[in-house]
Amino acid sequence: MAATLAPPRLLPSGDRAVTVEFARTIDDAANQRVLALDRALHETPIEGVTETVPTYRSLLVHYDPVRIGFDELGTKIVALALQPSPPTEKAKHWRIPVAYGGENGIDLEDVAKTLQTTPDDIVARHVAGQYRVAMIGFTPGWSYLSGLDKFLHISRRQNPRLLTPAGTISIGGIQTGVSWAARRSGLSNCIVIRSFCLSPATT
Repeated sequence: MAATLAPPRLLPSGDRAVTVEFARTIDDAANQRVLALDRALHETPIEGVTETVPTYRSLLVHYDPVRIGFDELGTKIVALALQPSPPTEKAKHWRIPVAYGGENGIDLEDVAKTLQTTPDDIVARHVAGQYRVAMIGFTPGWSYLSGLDKFLHISRRQNPRLLTPAGTISIGGIQTGVSWAARRSGLSNCIVIRSFCLSPATT
């Protein structure tokens, strides 16, 4: 018997959006529900909804208040969110060739010292992971990935970097991420600052 799904919280976000919150913390199960609701709203559009923005634990739903009110929209969203998720299409698996350490990973040594291990151990654990794109943000192309080895969970940087190159792969908190554009970095520890062409995995 399938477990009963808890209804999400509906939080007004101004007068033209509602935040549909599935959890208070980063959680893979909540993220799966976020993405399922996002798919459902695209496959079964609600009149008046203009845009959706998925995050780790919530879905921001923009709407036109002239075409649909908050209460009516909320009722329809909750009904969709409580439906069992249909089988999803097989996810595409991508492999990203990278170079760790030295000039290609300026924080790798510090990360190893903080976690009381060796750079080689950090690399082995990180490269062995199976990651899933949980959300895109906060800059264009920045991919937040879930699935980081718990041993690699580490505090975020205290002193921000004014610029990290495109292709940087970082870890911070319980997540790892890939940046496809040069950007400021105050949140993560850079273990790779040079990744190469993205290509579909063959396995």
